[in-house]
Amino acid sequence: MNQNQIEHYRYFLKDSIRKEIDFSLTNQNRGVDIPPLEKPYPADAVRIDLMGPGAWKNIAGIDLVTAIGNRKSRRSYTKEPLTLEEISFLLWATQGVRGEVTRSHAYRTVPSAGCRHAFETYLVVINGKGLNPGVYRYLPLSHQLLFEFSEHHLAGKIVDAVFRQPYPGNASATFIWTAIPYRMEWRYHLAAHKVIAIDVGHVCQNLYLACEAISAGTCAIAAYDQEALDRLLRIDGKDEFVIYLAPVGKI
Repeated sequence: MNQNQIEHYRYFLKDSIRKEIDFSLTNQNRGVDIPPLEKPYPADAVRIDLMGPGAWKNIAGIDLVTAIGNRKSRRSYTKEPLTLEEISFLLWATQGVRGEVTRSHAYRTVPSAGCRHAFETYLVVINGKGLNPGVYRYLPLSHQLLFEFSEHHLAGKIVDAVFRQPYPGNASATFIWTAIPYRMEWRYHLAAHKVIAIDVGHVCQNLYLACEAISAGTCAIAAYDQEALDRLLRIDGKDEFVIYLAPVGKI
């Protein structure tokens, strides 16, 4: 192993860079307008209302100790589809808004450095009850699902994009989180990137625990073809790119 490269990549895991940044020069402190909390979408886009807390009728729940004790990566799923109610619950559990939304903040069900929440959640639906197969995006501010596009041979294409790992192709739906780094860079400059990586772990762990509440399973995937997955979602790969994904199916 190249020791210089090892040291370089280990540096990313440290917080030493914070002492090298003049935070008075961040875009936030320079008065640059705050980036939007949510990626915009066309006014005529197809949006599907989701069920929120209080409206769920079939989410039995599970005590936290049991959920943590049962939590594990699950790669085999039945053919039973996820319902729209279950998808609503999983989306709320991973990126849902839990308080008042202001121009600068939307407090959610997961923590984020500076409340910046640098992620968008895409849902690749293969077998959802009441949802046509296709690619969707979660709109946390309104708790809606935005239809992005349909795609031929979607199951095969997502399997190809994760180096032929088969379980996304057999799942009911795959959660794909993209990063929009500038949301965090606006506040933290070069100290943004480590906390983006930390934040996405919070999101996926909530998915694991929420799956235990609905007799579903998930398996986080961090090994994927970056360019292929970005192309599949039709994002630019520069200002927005895939950072993590997890298929979900009933068990």
